Parts: sequence; structure tokens; C-alpha cells
Amino acid sequence: MNLKLILAFILTFFGASLFGIAFAQSPNSVQYGPPANTGDYLEIISNTERNKQIVQLPVDQLLFNVIPHYDQKSNLISLSIQLKPNLTDVYQKIGLFNKPKDIVFVYPIFTQAAYGANGFYDYYNKKCDTTCLTVSMPTKINGVQASSIAGAWALKLLQFPFVTDEDIDKNPDILKQYKRVIVLHSEYVTKKEFDAITSHPDVIFLYPNALYAEVKTDYDNNTITLIRGHGYPDPNITNGFDWKGDNSKYEYDVQCDKWNFYHKNNATMLNCYPEYKMLYSAELLKSLQRSEPSNLLDDVTNWLRYPNQGIYVNDVLDEYDITGSHIPSWVSKPATMLTNGDITRNDFANIIQYLNTIHALN
Repeated sequence: MNLKLILAFILTFFGASLFGIAFAQSPNSVQYGPPANTGDYLEIISNTERNKQIVQLPVDQLLFNVIPHYDQKSNLISLSIQLKPNLTDVYQKIGLFNKPKDIVFVYPIFTQAAYGANGFYDYYNKKCDTTCLTVSMPTKINGVQASSIAGAWALKLLQFPFVTDEDIDKNPDILKQYKRVIVLHSEYVTKKEFDAITSHPDVIFLYPNALYAEVKTDYDNNTITLIRGHGYPDPNITNGFDWKGDNSKYEYDVQCDKWNFYHKNNATMLNCYPEYKMLYSAELLKSLQRSEPSNLLDDVTNWLRYPNQGIYVNDVLDEYDITGSHIPSWVSKPATMLTNGDITRNDFANIIQYLNTIHALN
């Protein structure tokens, strides 16, 4: 496979340049090129693990000033993203301006390291031996699509606080300070971080394929090493934590045209990879602050009104990433209790998931 240059974004955090232009080789690359019609859209070629797709960002819908920079041959070599002065009212709704900073996102610095040159993916592609499974921890954020840099940038501009994998690994209790935790593409995490995230009562897994493989840290040498997952040390191993919440099947939907939040294992998850959708979907960003990011209560209410209509059955089951054609009539009682606030969404989720395990939804 021909390796491509990866474009990293420019961003300044707290007066220090943490996001900078960086070019590195990786099998999971994103290449930016000038659009066929600059006035209509910005075209991005996404090539995640050899899954090539073209993503078009509608210029007139962008929530940020996305400024392309071209070389002498009219090739797009970098982007900078800034807030739009005329969208202040929108930012007040979708951001945390003048609001409590009680929702934190996790920047996947370990995943950034894994995707770097002479890193995990050079090992996966048989370009080096196991020495590539130990990589240096980055001293700054030079992210790429695989480390959800665009999403992180958007959230930071919208005043969401952030922590890194390293912060959580060193102090797992740090997440307890926040009402909600937003997980980006944290594909590679330590066991301490895995436990801290999965034990938090309110987590949104905004990107699929998070918590996929276990790494260990060596702070004396400032490195991380792959321990288990992603086909290592046994090719039959997929999720390194054997995590039942794994939703990696959605990783390659970078278009996010039918994005939807759903519930799984007491967490909220998104059914696509929203790296670019976040740059122009105010509704998606607004959902991150809702007490119920999904449409669960609306879907349950509609099903209670029209229990025999398949569309409403599907809507409820979609909330749990379940395929079925029927919900037993007795579920109307706990469904009503849910809408009245007498039971929690987790209680109701347990009922639906149990019915799925006994094949009672078909």
C-alpha cells in the first residue's frame, strides 16, 4: 500500500501550540485535496485502514471558518479552523460558553502515538517486528483522523474542557470531577483508563472503535507498548478487553448521513465516525449537552401510541442497536414507567436487551 502524508491541524491551546502541522506516514491516512467546486464543498479523501471514501464538506453549512492552504501546485496542504463571528448565537447553544464546564472530552494521545511512523500499524503491515509495538508518548498533540483531531478541535473551540489518556492513566479519579465524559477515538488505552471510563455513570462514546486494545505505559522511558488487542498477540483476538460494548463495526461510516445515538451497556454510543460531520452538524453537537442524547423518550412514547406499527418498533430497537420486528405488549408497562420517570433508562435497557437474548423481539 502506498503510504500518504497525513495532514494535522493547527490549534493553540492555552497560549501554547499543541496542535501543529505534522506530516507522518500511516496506513490510516487522510488526504485533503481542492474541491471540484470550491464554492460548494471541500472534498476530503478518507483512507482509514485501506477503506477509501470521499467526504464532501458543504461549505455553506460549515459551523467554523475552515481555511484551506494550498501549495504551488494547488494541492491542499493544511487547514486551519476558527470560530465564525456571525455564529455567536449558535455557539452559545452548541458550546459551553458561559456554562458549567462539567462535560469533558478525552483526547486519545495514545492512539495518536500508535498511528505514528514506526508504530503499531507498521507492525500490523509487516514492515517491522515487535519493536514497533513500543512507541514514544507524544509531547504535543499532532493529531490525524485516526486520533479524531477534527472533532477534538471543534470541541475545544466550543469551550469543552479536555483531558488526555495520560492524565486518566496517572489519575483515574480525574473523571469523577465531571458530570459527563465524551470519548473520542480512544482506540488504545490502559487498563486503568478502561476501568475509569467504563465505571463512569454518564459516558458518550462519540466515536466507534474506542477501548479496542490494551497498552501499558512506561513513564521512565515515556513509552507505551501494545499488550493485547487488534490481533495481538493472537490473530483471533479482536477487542483486547473482551469488552461487550465494542461497536467497531461502525468505524468506517465516515459520512454519518444517518447518525443516531443509541444505548448499550449503560452508555450512549454513536453509530458512525463523526470526524467531519461535527464540522457542520449543529444538531449533533447540541446533542452532547442533552440529558438524553438519543431520542429514546420520543421513540418510546410513539411506540406506546402505535404499538403495532413497525416503524415505531424499529425506532425503539434502534436505540439499542437491536434488529427486530416485535415488542411484547407487556413492555408497555415499564415503557410508561420510563416516560414517567419511575424507572431509569438503564432499567428499561436491561429489559430490551434481555428480550433480545431470548429472541423475543422477532
